[in-house]
Amino acid sequence: MIGLWKTWKALEAKGIMGINRRNADYVLKYNKRHLYPIVDDKIITKERALAAGIHVPELYGVISTEKEIEKFGEIIGERNDFVIKPAQGAGGDGILVIADKFEGRYKTVSGKIVSQEDIEHQLSSILTGLYSLGGHRDRALIEYRVTPDPIFKSISYEGVPDIRIIVLMGYPVMAMLRLPTRQSNGKANLHQGAIGVGVDLATGITLKGTWLNNKITKHPDTTNAVDGVQLPNWDGFMKLAAGCYELCGLGYIGVDMVLDVDKGPLILELNARPGLNIQIANDCGLTHRAHAVEARLEELAKKGVLETAEERVRFSQELFGHIKPKEL
Repeated sequence: MIGLWKTWKALEAKGIMGINRRNADYVLKYNKRHLYPIVDDKIITKERALAAGIHVPELYGVISTEKEIEKFGEIIGERNDFVIKPAQGAGGDGILVIADKFEGRYKTVSGKIVSQEDIEHQLSSILTGLYSLGGHRDRALIEYRVTPDPIFKSISYEGVPDIRIIVLMGYPVMAMLRLPTRQSNGKANLHQGAIGVGVDLATGITLKGTWLNNKITKHPDTTNAVDGVQLPNWDGFMKLAAGCYELCGLGYIGVDMVLDVDKGPLILELNARPGLNIQIANDCGLTHRAHAVEARLEELAKKGVLETAEERVRFSQELFGHIKPKEL
């Protein structure tokens, strides 16, 4: 009992945020329930993003009923690659990524061959709510398949790496690069075996990583170092993430983004209940940073001032950057 108490006190001193604190002090406090559909439904998120001039993967079509499944061929047309995902899915479940066509069939990013019937079955499963939050009936999106920037080739296994930035009231507080592995079947999902790599907010340089809750410095499949990598267009990612506060109105969110080789930074989705593994990847707690942002908000409120997305990014980079430019 004494050992557990000491461990808890040590984590608290380091500012590690637990699920109860996240839910009570941030999710419930800053996220109004009526705004949840904006982030829980990927179609609504896309519509909001496009209206705000924020780049997202192109939507080819939506299938809402069993009858509409027969329109699948018409939606993809001559395209050889695309992604099928549930509108209200979570954790990467139910997503099917098609990389090419093969002899009248389709080939996934991992090389598996699937038939037209397999795809129709997947669409039907999505519609029944098999992958949706709460198991409710859902819609299926068919969209552009992101091609990751070549910079990730040496530190990722297949799939598309993504970047998650935790944003509190428009202020980025912590960032993580999620790298697919063989174990995660090419998906950037930590619970399925992907790697989480901390990212310095000021510079966009990767820090050490976490894999299956263990700290690592090398990718288990490529054996290349995951730290010390400069992510391109970092300020662009930071501004995109900060701007998502105005986009959805939720005060505590995880912003998931990708870097496409042709289209640059794109918003994939927003999460109103972002996980806490990002703290392990950064070897740093969220609590102290969240308190610093709240103190900033109080200070600005007294002056009657609201900061722009660019100003919020600058504040976060100056306060939360691990690696200062003079150290590089």
